[in-house]
Amino acid sequence: MDEQSKLSLHHCCLILFSVLTISSTTAFDYGDALMKSLLYFESQRSGRLPYNQRVTWRDHSALTDGLEQGVDLVGGYYDAGDHVKFGLPMAFTVTMLSWSVIEYRDQIADAGELEHALEAIKWGTDYFIKAHASPNVLWAEVGDGDTDHYCWQRPEDMTTSRQAYKIDEKNPGSDLAGETAAAMAAASIVFKKTNPHYSHLLLHHAQELFEFGDKYRGKYDGSIGVVKSYYASVSGFMDELLWAALWLYEATDKEDYYLKYVINKAHCFGGIGWAISEFSWDVKYAGVQVLASMLLEKAKHGHEGHVLKQYRSKAEYYLCSCLNKNNATGDNVERTPGGLLYIRQWNNMQYMSTATFLLTVYSDFLRNSSQHLRCPTGTIDPEEILSFAKSQVDYILGSNPMNMSYLVGYGSKYPIRVHHRGASIVSYREKKGFIGCTQGYDNWYSRVEPNPNVLVGALVGGPDCRDNFMDQRDNYMQTEACTYNTAPLVGVFARLLQLEENLEVELVASY
Repeated sequence: MDEQSKLSLHHCCLILFSVLTISSTTAFDYGDALMKSLLYFESQRSGRLPYNQRVTWRDHSALTDGLEQGVDLVGGYYDAGDHVKFGLPMAFTVTMLSWSVIEYRDQIADAGELEHALEAIKWGTDYFIKAHASPNVLWAEVGDGDTDHYCWQRPEDMTTSRQAYKIDEKNPGSDLAGETAAAMAAASIVFKKTNPHYSHLLLHHAQELFEFGDKYRGKYDGSIGVVKSYYASVSGFMDELLWAALWLYEATDKEDYYLKYVINKAHCFGGIGWAISEFSWDVKYAGVQVLASMLLEKAKHGHEGHVLKQYRSKAEYYLCSCLNKNNATGDNVERTPGGLLYIRQWNNMQYMSTATFLLTVYSDFLRNSSQHLRCPTGTIDPEEILSFAKSQVDYILGSNPMNMSYLVGYGSKYPIRVHHRGASIVSYREKKGFIGCTQGYDNWYSRVEPNPNVLVGALVGGPDCRDNFMDQRDNYMQTEACTYNTAPLVGVFARLLQLEENLEVELVASY
């Protein structure tokens, strides 16, 4: 081998070593995490499963939902480890899945997961079309938590109440109507080019639901008492109406009516009043403020720009609080010793997941508009914001004091006793013999063995404030997973996968 060939070989080895070093320092496969996160939604499906169902330990369930009320309510998602179909968290799940695709469609497609993402969204919106039976009627819930929690059964064996509950003109639920409108509006954007007829149908439903929710105002848990112990609307309905209006503004190609609504209601609906450090299925203000902030550059006149600046101020408070960049300690989100954002004891990962999504989206917005985040302690560049979001995702995937992935099925160590009825009992496809309420508790719930079925892609509630985690089935605060935990991560995983691939390309090109 001549000297030139030796130099070339040495050069190639250096490049390969550098790329491998980057891979080994991150040690996380975001593409695999993305694939698994979308698989999780197939585990949560209610109704008649399709021919291309990939989660094979599940089977058809709840095939008579709505029958007693004379309406077809088959389909949709179970929210967590039980079998109630709660409308508010289901709608928020679909909104966040849709927002993930709107922001990161190309990245999800490059990973080969776009079809699965669209299927996950459509499984929810198909159900919402059924649930929105007439302009001023929306079916809010099927089943009730009290009777459901007396039983530990597979969904295929379900014997609990499938009573359905609705909101209408006399029993309003502006929060539920608003969130469902937001979900359908956001989904209509997703399907606009690939399925224009379906997109138009979703937009029509979204507009009707928004009008219904705005005209007949009230909290849905005031109309449907059974939901109060599970998904009470603590924040009220004003945040959801602002949220829906913003998504309708985007879905209608900037129809002025919806932006005027967001501007005119900004003060009285709390959009520019509340500075909040959480974003969740209940509290939408941070999401509203971030979305509104991104409209500021295109403000048409002075008053509009003035109000949007106030929205941006509140959005920046939220983002700076996550980054620990507000002045007062009490104005920042707490962190565990291992660095995880920590809001509260029960299912903390839901708040970290949504925070990571908003940080990721806003970092891209700032980078694309050549701006920085202005915090009380100084300006933060987009790269630093994205780097922090990445640290949160890496914590989920195993970079934590427990050395455990909190995304089930990812990595070599993850929760194996997830608080989930279907996953914890032998698959119906393996053993079709009926398993009753108490039989499930006696024979399956109390077992110390791992769940027979792996709930791949589920993001569990996660560790406590000291990074401790007890992998026990009855430890539902930490081991139960919810659809709205995983949904925001779909977009974040896709963005981080792109980031890693770009770093490797840049490194190779530099040699």
